[in-house]
Amino acid sequence: MKPAITVCHDITLITLRNIPADIGFIAEVFDKIAEMGTDVDMISLSPVQSSRTNLSFTVKDDDLVNILSYTSKLDDGSVKSIVSSGNCKITVNDEAMENCPGVAAKVFANAAKADTEIRLITTSESQISLLVTKSDSDAVLSRIKEAF
Repeated sequence: MKPAITVCHDITLITLRNIPADIGFIAEVFDKIAEMGTDVDMISLSPVQSSRTNLSFTVKDDDLVNILSYTSKLDDGSVKSIVSSGNCKITVNDEAMENCPGVAAKVFANAAKADTEIRLITTSESQISLLVTKSDSDAVLSRIKEAF
C-alpha cells in the first residue's frame, strides 16, 4: 500500500459546546454556514449523553470571523465556541484501505512517535485525517510517512 499523504495549512478547529442533541439543529448550523460560502471539512459529533452535546468541525482560518459572528448567537447564546486556529490537516488516502485492517493503528502509532497533541481525527473507509498544530505538522507528517 502506498497511500497519498497530503497536508492542508491554515485550518481552524471550532467546537460548539452545549448544542442541542438534535440532528435538525445540526443541519441548520451547517446550512447557515454553507449560505455564508464557507467550506466545512472535518466534522465530529460527540456521543450524545443527554439532550445536549458537542460538535467539532474545521474551516479555513480566513473564515473564522464569519463563523464566530454566527455561532455566538446560536441557541440564544447558550452555545459556547472553542476555537483553535493555525492548524494543519494531514490526510492519508488510499482506496485499498477499505479492506485492509490495521492502517489506522499504523498511522496512529507513528503519529504518536512525534509526541504531540492530535486535535481531531476523522476517518472514512479510504481516508484518515489528523488535525495538528502547525508547529507539530512537520514532525507528524514525517512519522506518518515512515509508516508507509
